[in-house]
Amino acid sequence: AVARALLGAGYRVALAGRRPEALDETAQGDPAALVVPTDVASPDSVSALFEAARRRWGRVDLLVNNAGTFGPSGAADEISVADWKATVDTNLTGAFLCAREAVATMKAQDPQGGRIINNGSISAHTPRPGSIAYTATKHAITGLTKSLSLDGRPYGIACGQIDIGNAATEMTAGIARGARQADGSIVAEPTFDVAHAAEAVLYMAGLPLDTNVQFLTITATTMPFIGRG
Repeated sequence: AVARALLGAGYRVALAGRRPEALDETAQGDPAALVVPTDVASPDSVSALFEAARRRWGRVDLLVNNAGTFGPSGAADEISVADWKATVDTNLTGAFLCAREAVATMKAQDPQGGRIINNGSISAHTPRPGSIAYTATKHAITGLTKSLSLDGRPYGIACGQIDIGNAATEMTAGIARGARQADGSIVAEPTFDVAHAAEAVLYMAGLPLDTNVQFLTITATTMPFIGRG
């Protein structure tokens, strides 16, 4: 949804992900879209992604760090170390690797600078039950966002974070059917059209580099976030 919103607004967009068919479906043959199959947990794969973008367009003005996985469900003693590491590799290390390449590119290009938008989560503030790996990585994204925002200042690099609660996607379909609450009950939670999240990202992206949305939270109005637990 974010990629399509950016394309619709006239951006040239490199689409990165592990499923080429999904990237092609999103690109819909748009000549302004560049499909680059990528594993964000692989430094070499991420480097190849940014090299492809630079080769096509000569610069990178925007990075949207959107890759993520819910990871394992359970208490700390119920999840494997391998599942923990896989979640960290995708949600946190992947965002770092992409930011690392973006910052290097944005420092070197002329004119200098650019913008990074990290997809945090409501879980960057408050966890769901049994989501320790996901929650830890999303809290860490907030630290990544703050550090990138601070360290990017001398180079015209702005960094902000969008925290999305219950946008209706394939990944969140289970939440609409029923999500475990802090008291152990299972409750169907409200969702909202993901297009509104994409519009929020588009707003953040379109600001001049002397202006930044540091944190933006968008949720379904009656989502049990305020008052969660």
